[in-house]
Amino acid sequence: MAALSAWFWNERFWLPHNITWADLADPAPGVEYPKAGHLLSALPLALGIFAVRIFFERFIAGPCASILQIQTEASHRAQPNAVLEKVFTSITKSPDTRHLEGLSKQLDWEVRKVQRWFRHRRNKDKPSTRTKFCESMWRFMFYLCIFTYGICFLWQSTWMWDTRHCWYNYPYQVLTPGIYYYYITELAFYWSLMFSQFTDIRRKDFFIMFVHHLATISLISFSYVNNMLRVGSLVMCVHDTSDFLLEAAKLANYAKYQRLCDILFVVFGNLFFGTRLIIYPFWILNTTLFESWDIIGPYPSWWLFNFLLLVLQVLHIIWSYLIARIAFKAIMRGKVSKDERSDIESSSEEESETPTKERHKTGTSSRGENGTNGHFGSKSWNQNHNDW
Repeated sequence: MAALSAWFWNERFWLPHNITWADLADPAPGVEYPKAGHLLSALPLALGIFAVRIFFERFIAGPCASILQIQTEASHRAQPNAVLEKVFTSITKSPDTRHLEGLSKQLDWEVRKVQRWFRHRRNKDKPSTRTKFCESMWRFMFYLCIFTYGICFLWQSTWMWDTRHCWYNYPYQVLTPGIYYYYITELAFYWSLMFSQFTDIRRKDFFIMFVHHLATISLISFSYVNNMLRVGSLVMCVHDTSDFLLEAAKLANYAKYQRLCDILFVVFGNLFFGTRLIIYPFWILNTTLFESWDIIGPYPSWWLFNFLLLVLQVLHIIWSYLIARIAFKAIMRGKVSKDERSDIESSSEEESETPTKERHKTGTSSRGENGTNGHFGSKSWNQNHNDW
């Protein structure tokens, strides 16, 4: 274990040339530098955030949903059936015609009855609009609060106005209470999202979001350990800028305030493009790639950190393309396709083929002209936020 620890914490990887861990271990009185052990404090805080979320959704978001008349959709329960349950969990959740006919003969059921069973079973695993409203309201409040804290903290910092201060005297940069609380709170929040995935209703993008949260936690922890807190705080603030607007637009959509949803959609899209495609590459990447090269020079963890930030920029471009495509479709068609991950299926979707074809011809859904989830019905919207 000692050999493994020595290999992992190799000074030649983590620190600039001619600097050792011993140089950072004994600072002057009243001075403290980031240490890996500090990250452990995020775990109990994550449990606390998770508890606050449960309280918030039950006693604040829930009553707000009731005031807005957002109720849990009534859905039929699938009757217990061992054969169909095994097919559902092990083979397919949406059987094709061949499977349906085979199961119909095996169970001596009508094909339509088998279809209905699978539809009811799928709906059981999908959160209701009320559940999604409560989740989005919690995220909206957290993102708004953490963004407000971050911008107020950074407004008083020197490195927000001159990014070269991110690298002056590096790595001997003092850990202040303000930046410590900012980092640990962000880290704890993403740990809480990891925890909540195992208690929330399981969704199609479970593994994608699990990897996403794990990558976010790794990036935050990595930048903390090698004391790149200043530039890391800028990255977090840039990404927090638009997240609360996305959740606000979802809230408006779930409450059926479509015009407000459209306005928030436009504001969110413009802010997302501005922060991810302009500010991030020309402000953040400029200082991590070029200003830091001039001031401290490259070293192994510097290369890795910049590689991860460049990968993040590639993701920004992909997500921006998806957002632009969704916006274009919304403008051209007046609606977006349904959220396959979350929506409750209507009874007409599977039991009658002809009406379905007619709906495709007319370009309207079975739930009316506005579609099922407005602009935020697309699956890609649910996978693009919280990327740092």
